[in-house]
Amino acid sequence: MPTGVLVPGDVDDLAAFASRAETLGYDSVWTGELWGRDSFVALTRAATVTDTVRLGTAIVNVYGRSPATIAQAAATLDDAAGGRLTLGLGTSTEKVIEDLHSASFDRPARRLHETVELVAEFLGGEGRVSYSGECFEVAEFPALGADVPVYAAALGPATRRATGRTADGWLPHNIPFERLDDAFETIAAAAREAGRDPDAIATAPYVPAAVSDDPEAARDAIRGHLAYYVGSGEGYRRAVAATFPDAADAIAEAWRAGDRGEARAAVTDGMIAALAVAGTPAAAREQLASVAAIDRIDEPLVVVPDGVDESMRRETIDALAPGA
Repeated sequence: MPTGVLVPGDVDDLAAFASRAETLGYDSVWTGELWGRDSFVALTRAATVTDTVRLGTAIVNVYGRSPATIAQAAATLDDAAGGRLTLGLGTSTEKVIEDLHSASFDRPARRLHETVELVAEFLGGEGRVSYSGECFEVAEFPALGADVPVYAAALGPATRRATGRTADGWLPHNIPFERLDDAFETIAAAAREAGRDPDAIATAPYVPAAVSDDPEAARDAIRGHLAYYVGSGEGYRRAVAATFPDAADAIAEAWRAGDRGEARAAVTDGMIAALAVAGTPAAAREQLASVAAIDRIDEPLVVVPDGVDESMRRETIDALAPGA
């Protein structure tokens, strides 16, 4: 099965990371975008030092740029990469959109729907594009002629329905792996209602991963990752709370109180097993193989938590590389 890897947010040289990931046999390299790194610029640098590895954004938010700006950036990058781009879009969080981008986090599911739909028309449509939506109006601009798959990051049912109606793929995060098939049913139903084939929608989940000869150190790295997401994003909390309600609430309460240590401590071993890969190299490879074997998953994306030391980062990337 294809396996991708997300560039950790605190990696200084993204191009060097992408080149090494290609050498290790990863099928795709993805980068997020919050603050400090522009995904399109960073991946353009990666395109210049790689030949075959696919490049993806996971994710670009749908509030910080207009659909037209997203589309032309994606088309430009795809051209530089020789057709290797997958464009991942998502809503991000209220904190990011309102406190960083000075925008209203208004109707996120609708915004995601229209942005994915319009960007896809701009990229892959023919002739001239016109669009009349509730968020966007476009009149008579030429399509860009770029064959770029557009994936959507979606947790809750509303954004999953938007994914089913519009996207080529789904980027879930913090939904327990064994529940992905059930969660996908919302996507599938929306796709069928829109006259689309659900089986054509790829599923590429984030797989938080940490590898160390000290299994507890690896699990601690995952505790920090899960505490950050559950504590700082309501959508992530709800996704985890569907399976681990008490633990998710305890994490969020501690995080809001500013007690990061207590938030990490509230992440249970059961949560780690359901939402991540952690342990010795052999154990982690076995866990990732089990995740990859889930029918709904088309390509797991290895996510090394920010803040781990260089030794653990390297060991994780090496241990989980295809063919390792």
